[in-house]
Amino acid sequence: MMGEHSTGPWAAIRRVAASDRISGLIMLGFALMGLVLANVPATAAWFEHLSHAELGIPGTNISMGIGHWAQDGLLTIFFLVVGLELKQELTTGSLSNIRAAAVPMLCAVGGMIVPPVLFIAVIALFSRYGAGDPGSLLIANGASFPFSEASHGWAIPTATDIAFSLAVLALFAKALPGSIRAFLMTLATVDDLLAIILIAVFFSSLNAWYWFVGIAVCALAWYFLVRMRKVRWFGVAVIGVLSWVMMYEAGVHPTLAGVLVGLLTPARAMYGERDARAERYADKLQPFSALLALPIFAFFATGVHFDAITPMLLVSPVVIGIIVALVIGKPLGIMAVAWCSTHLGSLRMPKGLRVRDMFPAAVACGIGFTVSFLIASLAYRNAELSAEGRFGVLLASLIAAAVSGVLLSRQSKRFERAAADAGTAGRDAQQDAGRVETTLADGTVVLSQSIGGGKRKEPTDGVAADTGTSARRTRTRGGERPRR
Repeated sequence: MMGEHSTGPWAAIRRVAASDRISGLIMLGFALMGLVLANVPATAAWFEHLSHAELGIPGTNISMGIGHWAQDGLLTIFFLVVGLELKQELTTGSLSNIRAAAVPMLCAVGGMIVPPVLFIAVIALFSRYGAGDPGSLLIANGASFPFSEASHGWAIPTATDIAFSLAVLALFAKALPGSIRAFLMTLATVDDLLAIILIAVFFSSLNAWYWFVGIAVCALAWYFLVRMRKVRWFGVAVIGVLSWVMMYEAGVHPTLAGVLVGLLTPARAMYGERDARAERYADKLQPFSALLALPIFAFFATGVHFDAITPMLLVSPVVIGIIVALVIGKPLGIMAVAWCSTHLGSLRMPKGLRVRDMFPAAVACGIGFTVSFLIASLAYRNAELSAEGRFGVLLASLIAAAVSGVLLSRQSKRFERAAADAGTAGRDAQQDAGRVETTLADGTVVLSQSIGGGKRKEPTDGVAADTGTSARRTRTRGGERPRR
């Protein structure tokens, strides 16, 4: 909802944030700017200083560089919006009807299983047949890493960036039916949920048990606070910050605090309210997520310094593995599961869609970006491997966006032509709606056509006239229909 006022600076900001196309391009611009600033000699030292400038919370041992705060702190706003939208979808949205959402949900699983397999297969081939010692991988700067360490990046290509995917649809697929966008949104939402589970399970190092008691207490407090008739925002903000601190101290990635409290927010209207609170809070937070948290995170996430940006980066095993996994593995997993579930199973695609109609959108799911950047920074402890992982995500996402843009544009034009043809056929059908042919016993064909509701007689052989109908009778031999 845009709120009561549709004019003014804040309304304009919200309209920009609500546009998948504009917000996606803003985030891409910040990502490319971070990569450039980190590697241009005149700005590289400044960017490094900015990224590592320490900020801490007074009275705690929590102190991180600004770049780290963008990843672990500011990105929590994005995950809070994800949690709120997930709760709404699970309660009243596309995920509330399991049978209707079954195909895109299963496709999300397929799209997360195949990419890691391809990534491992690619780097395994490089470790066996590529440059360097057998069992190791030689990256762009000449450093060598064992296969076991490089394989830690298997989860990097699992995530789909819903914001960028929808931005590509908005740019290139204006004539596509809404069912394709709904399919992609459902798939990407489940993908986000699975990525969150991956981060929680594989990239958390659990600490003392009492921090988890603190998480439970904060969750309980949030649950009751957001269900009060009048929500005290100061109390909610304090509980949200405490949840983040408890997650951080417990060893769980702190951005998941946003998902936790988002899922505990009511998704049905209460106390006679017009909108559910989860939907309303997500709408209020969307501008901060799309125009503040995500661009700043992308700015620092891609701002990785390379010893030299050379063509060797394009043949690095990690970079190629991520490109193959996202550009090929994502659509392969999605399409294979969609075909199997509808042809071998009892499930059905949304009305009016065939499995092959989903291929351009499945290619768009290869846009990893936000969550993939986050996983790349968590999967690799080595700075060079992490840098190459994030560069691979950026390159793969741009390739997937370009390929899907071309495919979606062509598909959109086909749907546009089909809609135009259907409109012409519909008009012809309307024109023919009042025309009736009758063959009499003597072989005479009577053609009746309604004309504007008035009387009309034609001076031809055998005229039949009724109120509102003019009919022409044509005599033929042997019951043959005349040529028209």
